[in-house]
Amino acid sequence: MDYVLKNLEPKPVFKYFEDISQIPRGSGNERGISDFLVDFAKARGLEVIQDDVLNIIIRKDGTKGYENSPRVIIQGHMDMVCEKNIGTDHDFEKDPLKLRIKDDFIYATDTTLGADNGIAVAYAMALLDSKEIPHPPLEVLITTDEETGMTGASNLDPKNVEGRILINVDSEEEGKLLVSCAGGLRNKITLPVLFEDSKEYKDIYTIKIRGLKGGHSGMEIDKGRANSNRLMSRILVNLLENIDFRLISLNGGSKNNAIPREMDAYIAINSNDYKKLNEIIEEYNKIFKNEYKTVDSDVKVSLEKVNENKRPFSKDSTEKAIRLLYMIPTGIQSMSMDIKGLVQSSTNLGVVTTTKDSVVFDSAVRSSIASLREDILLQSEMVAKLLGATLYTTSSYPEWEYDPDSKVRRICEKVYKDEYGKDVEIVAIHAGVECGLFEERFGKLDMISFGPNLYDVHTPQEHASISSVSNVWDYLLAVLKAMK
Repeated sequence: MDYVLKNLEPKPVFKYFEDISQIPRGSGNERGISDFLVDFAKARGLEVIQDDVLNIIIRKDGTKGYENSPRVIIQGHMDMVCEKNIGTDHDFEKDPLKLRIKDDFIYATDTTLGADNGIAVAYAMALLDSKEIPHPPLEVLITTDEETGMTGASNLDPKNVEGRILINVDSEEEGKLLVSCAGGLRNKITLPVLFEDSKEYKDIYTIKIRGLKGGHSGMEIDKGRANSNRLMSRILVNLLENIDFRLISLNGGSKNNAIPREMDAYIAINSNDYKKLNEIIEEYNKIFKNEYKTVDSDVKVSLEKVNENKRPFSKDSTEKAIRLLYMIPTGIQSMSMDIKGLVQSSTNLGVVTTTKDSVVFDSAVRSSIASLREDILLQSEMVAKLLGATLYTTSSYPEWEYDPDSKVRRICEKVYKDEYGKDVEIVAIHAGVECGLFEERFGKLDMISFGPNLYDVHTPQEHASISSVSNVWDYLLAVLKAMK
């Protein structure tokens, strides 16, 4: 294999990152990467556990002088969000990522990069492989399915985890120590639909929304970026008021934890209504261009004729589907009163899918306060019941509360001050990491999270700073050296 990243430093980190980039590892498709890590550990004579849900735990003794130091868990997740633009020829089930370098950044070609959280895996592998880096006894914990519900962490057997100090490497901003995160849940609303045979609505069109940036539904929810599903709801509600039509299907977004970038709505109209339909589409093109001229200036709404025969929804199902799409809460719901600029609670209508007999609305809810998370869920449930739909939750995970007495935080603060001559920034985030779930399952843990600069995660524009990956590697080694 000809390594694209072969000249980058630190060489072991970038080599292992490129190695795992050759292995498809979308959430739910982690057997290959999990087995690869087992083989990696066995080849080095390291103790390794692979559990029933493919989580990996690898243990390595401390180096000379650190034999009796407390064991430290280095933690990340092996799965990645698989996002690509419509029309991109890439099969996430079997194709390797095509890495490329541009200036100080690593990208994948037309897909997500998987630096979230492949960088943690690469760091861990480089640590495990080294015979020179001073460190306390290590316990590398690489979980599965973090991106779609944290089911790997949820199914960990506490007996398999020995360490009580945990360094999570799933943060995305250098120079910041993460000490608290939001909890979350996923919910799906299913609306049964009826179809009809009608000769009145003969002309079929697809309304398409394209050109949005999208992003992580926790980290980028405060950036003001447009949600394609929400934009489409505004168009369709307007159409309900102005022309008689029938809905055929709604399909938008691909991951509930990613702000959706694209959506298609198929509708059937009477040919006499085309002029009005086109006028409304053109008007919304202008409206969205104006509203999002700063954050999503490439937004585009298009209208295309479809030359195929499709059965439309009934009038009642059309109206209910559109009203539900419009009324489901999405976006920021509250801001923290304690931490300036921190989103306290939000919900992201990430995926809308039409099946053979229903429309499914898939959302990710986040909050640093459990009662507010439940309130958002109740609000969604009330809307669903109002329109004859049902709601159920698919997964949930707890928030991670700030520990004012954390020893590992104090070590990390001191090391940063010594290395860089300035104070590190202590932060809480609206996104979810697995720390809260670990503490719920294993009891009290002393935890911290940090990582290199990653940008546009969960989108095909995802990229990682090469210099930042190097800086954080050096910082991680300095922190481990200080934990004697």
